[in-house]
Amino acid sequence: MPIIKILPHAEYCPEGKQIEAPAGTSICEALLDNGVEIEHACDLSCACTTCHVIVREGFNSLNELDECEEDLLDRAWGLEAQSRLSCQAILAQQDVTIEIPKYTINHARENH
Repeated sequence: MPIIKILPHAEYCPEGKQIEAPAGTSICEALLDNGVEIEHACDLSCACTTCHVIVREGFNSLNELDECEEDLLDRAWGLEAQSRLSCQAILAQQDVTIEIPKYTINHARENH
């Protein structure tokens, strides 16, 4: 199973974290299943950018971006070339390292 290394984030995992998740799982699902409560205002339907992550290692092992995700990423706070919506980024067999940006476009955090 691939490992997701989450770099430290003041709110979601201050110490950073490493989790295992089966290939075929979205990064967002894996985070939520392992106690990392990343925002996901659209309930994983690729309709917002609140689950935006930056893939620091393993970007090319993930599934390809589709047009909907590319369009939404244009609105993400702190967009970088290695940005993905974690609800759309599907794990393969390779480990990945992600950074959760400090901010999202949400003015008020959802309670999920």
